[in-house]
Amino acid sequence: MTYATYPTLRDRTVLITGGATGIGSSLVEAFAHQHAKVIFLDIQDEAAHALIARLTPTATHTPIYYRCDLTDIPALQLCLETLLTCSPTIDVLINNAGNDTRHTTAAVTPDLWDHLIAVNLKHHFFITQAIAPGMIARTSGSIINMSSISWLIPSTGLPVYIAAKSAIVGLTRTFAHELGPHNIRVNAILPGAILTDRQKQLWFTPEYSAEILSRQALKRHLHPEEVARLALFLAADDSSAITNQTHIIDGGWI
Repeated sequence: MTYATYPTLRDRTVLITGGATGIGSSLVEAFAHQHAKVIFLDIQDEAAHALIARLTPTATHTPIYYRCDLTDIPALQLCLETLLTCSPTIDVLINNAGNDTRHTTAAVTPDLWDHLIAVNLKHHFFITQAIAPGMIARTSGSIINMSSISWLIPSTGLPVYIAAKSAIVGLTRTFAHELGPHNIRVNAILPGAILTDRQKQLWFTPEYSAEILSRQALKRHLHPEEVARLALFLAADDSSAITNQTHIIDGGWI
């Protein structure tokens, strides 16, 4: 099957967090196949290098990987300083990284709270803070924040994750209005149950799979590349009038 090509993404620089696996790796692949210059951050070295090796033969621009722990903000800021020295123009920022490890309310300690907020929310703000000035200077850019439908269902069994994912929508809306006068668009993507390798290994039991399909309007599982195709549209000039929005991709669950 052939999908849309976006000429305005050719040779643009796209920064993706959490790009080594899951939805992130599908984002890296999708933008690389649009002839974009892809830079991605992660801490999963083996997966990152395997992804680069797989994409290099067919990519116009070989993706670039920076190892960076996004929960360590001083290290992240140093990484971004180095990255911007080498690639000063970031046209598209996708704040994708997150971790949906299950946790009960009773088990959450102050330290666990801080960790889960750090891995799911805090870096969205500080990466945007670092990247936005360059976009402002060029009066152009698209920022895409990865949220989740989990706070809309609502879900149980991962309360801090849900708090972070709902906060991302608020952050998206305020950034959209702060940066909009500079022609920078900010949108959020809210995936439903996406069949990544991690989800298959940890959560997709036959019972959970049946529950998902019973709630979705589409009676099939959704895949990471389907989320990536939505991100392509929001990054390209085809969506030049779209900002301050939450785009749900959940097969009709909500």
